[in-house]
Amino acid sequence: MGSNQAVAVFGAYGHTGRFVVTELRDRGFVPLLLGRDGGKLQALAASHEGLEHRVVSVDDPASLDQALKGAAAVINCAGPFVSTAAPVIEAALRAGVPYVDVAAEIEANVDTFTQFSDRARSAGVAVVPAMAFFGGLGDLLVTTAMGDWAAADEAHVAYGLSSWHPTAGTLASGAVSRQRRDGQRVRYTGGRLEYHADERDLPTVQWDFPAPTGPRAVLGDFAMADVVTVPSHLSIPEVRTYMATDAARELAAPGTPAPTAVDERGRSAQTFTVDVIVRSGDTQRRVVARGQDIYASSAPLAVEAVQRILDGRTRTSGVASAGAIFDAPDFLRALSACISLGPCHESRAPRSA
Repeated sequence: MGSNQAVAVFGAYGHTGRFVVTELRDRGFVPLLLGRDGGKLQALAASHEGLEHRVVSVDDPASLDQALKGAAAVINCAGPFVSTAAPVIEAALRAGVPYVDVAAEIEANVDTFTQFSDRARSAGVAVVPAMAFFGGLGDLLVTTAMGDWAAADEAHVAYGLSSWHPTAGTLASGAVSRQRRDGQRVRYTGGRLEYHADERDLPTVQWDFPAPTGPRAVLGDFAMADVVTVPSHLSIPEVRTYMATDAARELAAPGTPAPTAVDERGRSAQTFTVDVIVRSGDTQRRVVARGQDIYASSAPLAVEAVQRILDGRTRTSGVASAGAIFDAPDFLRALSACISLGPCHESRAPRSA
C-alpha cells in the first residue's frame, strides 16, 4: 500500500482528478491537491479532511517546484495536456520524481515521447503518459495479446462504449487537438503516424464484440492515443482503433450532458467493452476487457502505475508507455476489482482482421 507517501495530483478537482484522489486515499497514499483554481481546491480539500492543497500555475515554474516539495510522485489530470504536460514533466524532472498523466490527446503524447525521452532516461525518472482508459488500457491489452511474439502485422482496438457523456476536460482537449492538427485526421499505418485531409465521413463497419455485447456498428479510423502508445514499444506497422458509433455521436453532439453519478463511488452508468485483436500472418490473438465508466477506470490505472513505480516494479525508465514499463498481464490482473479481463484466445485469421 501507499505507506502514507504523498502523491501530488495536478487538476485534483477535475472529474477524473477526483477519482484519482479517492483511489490514492483508498490505497494508503496522501494526495496533495494541486490546481489552478484556489476556490475549487479549497472546496475539494473541505471534503477530504486533512489534505493539503496548493495553487499552482503551469506558467510559473517556481510555483510548480514549490508544489511538488515533499511529493513522491505526480499525477497530471489537468488538460488540455498539450499545455500542461511539458511544464509539469519539467518540474517532475527537477524534483526527481516520477510523472504519470491521463492524457488522451494524440499530439500531447507525441510531444512527451519526442521532447523528454532522452532527458528522462538520463535522469532515471519514469515518465508515463496516457496512463488512462485511452492509451494505457489499450496498450496493456495489446501487449498482453502479443505475448511471446516479437512482432505482428496488425493491431486492432475496438471500443464498445454504451454511451459517452464527455466531461468539460474531454471537450476542451478535443478542441485543442483538432485545432492543432488543423482539422486533419490521424492514423498509424506503414509504421508511422500520418496526418491527412479527408472530407468523407469515417467508415462505419460492423464489429463482432464477444457476448454479451455482440455485434455493433463502429467508426473505423477513429484514432485514439493507442496509435501513439502501442507503436512506441511494439513492432506493429498497422495500429487501428474503432469507436462505437452511438458513443461517437454523443461525443460530437452539442448539449450532450456531462457524466452523472449512479453509485456510491461516483461512477456513471456507462459501460465499456474493449476488444483487441492482434494478427501475425494467419494467426490472431484476441483479448477483451470490460468495466464501468471510462473516467472512473482511469483512476486505478494511473494509481496502480504510481504504486508500481514507487515499489520498483518496472522494466525500464524514462518516457515509456504502460505496456513497455510494466508487466502487462500482471498489471491487468491487479485491476480485477474494476476491469474484468477475459482470457487471451489464439485462432486462425484471414489476412486482415
